[in-house]
Amino acid sequence: MTLAVAPATGLLLGRSWRTCDSGTNASADNLFLLVIFIPGLWTVSLLAWVAVGTLLGSRPLPHAIALAVTLLGLAWCAVSVFLDGTPTPFCPDGVPPWWPSLVPVPGF
Repeated sequence: MTLAVAPATGLLLGRSWRTCDSGTNASADNLFLLVIFIPGLWTVSLLAWVAVGTLLGSRPLPHAIALAVTLLGLAWCAVSVFLDGTPTPFCPDGVPPWWPSLVPVPGF
């Protein structure tokens, strides 16, 4: 589960940048996502996975729920930090048109 969160978040962020025509350019954005963002987020999510496992031990249901909430919160924080939310001609609200209205971004 932790292995899938980082690439999925990187894909979501890259698609958001491409849809809103924000970021530097496609080459620089993809290089940032592949070299810095995905490995960094994978490391942080692995540390969160270890912390949740250490705190909750061998209780499977609370462990699974806490891990899912922690990893989704971590992905939301990462997208909120790197998706600035400035209006562009393609995204007048600052987020892509396909973004669900229930999920606030940028969150900070």
